[in-house]
Amino acid sequence: MDLGLEGRVYLVTGGSRGLGFATATVLVSEGARVVLAARDEASVTEAAHKLGPDVAVGLAEDLGKPGTAERLVAAANARFGQLDGALISVGGPPPGSAMDTTDEQWRTGFESVFLGAVRTARATANGLGDGGSICFVLSTSVRAPIPGLAVSNGLRPGLGMVAKTMADELGPRGVRVNALLPGRIATDRIRELDALAGVDPEESRARHSAAIPLRRYGEPMEFGRAAAFLLSPAASYLTGVMLPVDGGALRSL
Repeated sequence: MDLGLEGRVYLVTGGSRGLGFATATVLVSEGARVVLAARDEASVTEAAHKLGPDVAVGLAEDLGKPGTAERLVAAANARFGQLDGALISVGGPPPGSAMDTTDEQWRTGFESVFLGAVRTARATANGLGDGGSICFVLSTSVRAPIPGLAVSNGLRPGLGMVAKTMADELGPRGVRVNALLPGRIATDRIRELDALAGVDPEESRARHSAAIPLRRYGEPMEFGRAAAFLLSPAASYLTGVMLPVDGGALRSL
């Protein structure tokens, strides 16, 4: 299947590793060009170098800071002359319980996880025309809470509703807005969570795998292929979708 990505340009936040880098890899392999954004300059520069200087540029930016989104959109237009969409992925907030999470931790999480993502989507949408596409990277916590991740459980469902609302608002312009709900994908983030489970990380992985119908964790490239499809013109009649990429772990419809 031709995804129709040849010559298109996408902003990929959280693009230096994990789900963001996997998606960028698929986009580039399908003929797109990418602007990668991440907080660590060395890692995002290296990620862009791996993809190739003709098709990727890496920028050290923090989505939690005002003005970042506009700079990223401007950089895409300056480097490649256009912008066709964005994959908006932000790092997961620190683990913790609802009872123990402080007001300051909630505020910090809101600025980085929620408001930073909304700003980026808004700035991207302002520069898109018919055929543009925005995808939020959320979590299965949009539909069911994950033990020990109170801040994520609190903020991700709200972002899901923002995505649905933006799909309604931008649809008449031909701009699509969707979200992906990754489950246990074998990234550094999931390895960190397995290490914090209070048991051997491999035991934690085995226990979680047993609860997944496919009986294994997903690979980042499996997520990347789903994300690239949802961003692409091949998904031209999909908007407002919350797509789980979780091996069947979510039990709700």
